Formats: sequence, structure tokens, C-alpha cells
Amino acid sequence: MSDHEKNSEPIVAERLRFGSGFSAEDQDHVLEVLSALDRHLAHWPPEKADLEISVKDRGGPEQKVTLEAWLPGWPPLVATFSDRELDHALVGVRKEMIRLIDDEKAKRDLPKATRRRTA
Repeated sequence: MSDHEKNSEPIVAERLRFGSGFSAEDQDHVLEVLSALDRHLAHWPPEKADLEISVKDRGGPEQKVTLEAWLPGWPPLVATFSDRELDHALVGVRKEMIRLIDDEKAKRDLPKATRRRTA
């Protein structure tokens, strides 16, 4: 476990930018819902991670939340989730981002595991 993982800082609260569709009144609630991402982002120094969230067609039947993450050494990660209820969309996009991070970590760990088996 790295020093960053041991001293897990609130990366989401520090690094999340709010794009279109969110007002200042939404920010505390959005940060609370997304805070579970912090432990998945703890591998990176907070100043190296960038996150942005936006919502399209807010309040409509096709409301879509997009969460983007730029992490050093990784391709951009983009999670989207559509739901009529904003809270459901926020939870969905958080879960999707966690899945994307876990999938990318697994891809990077695969060569190491393969090398161990062949050694």
C-alpha cells in the first residue's frame, strides 16, 4: 500500500470540477454521493488527479450524468449513467467509474501475474 493510500485524502472534494447542469447548491450533495471514489483514487497524489462531472437534460426523462477522470499514466476514463432521478444517476455514474478504474488496474496487473506464472 502506498503512502497516498494510507493517508487517503478527499481527492473528489479537492479535484472535482462541476460542468454544465449543476448549481452551487448541488455541490455538497454531489460530493457526498461521490466520496466513495476517494479510496479508489488514493493511489494518485491529489494534485495529479482531475475529475469533472456534468449533467445533460437535467430533470428530463433522458437526464444523463457524465463523470470524467484524468489520472497520470492512464487514458481518460469516462463514465455515464442515465436516470430520471438525479441521485440514481449519481450513484450509477460513481459505480461505473469504480468499475472503469478497477478494470484498468486489472489490465495493468495482468502482465505481472503472467510473468510470475512463467518464471
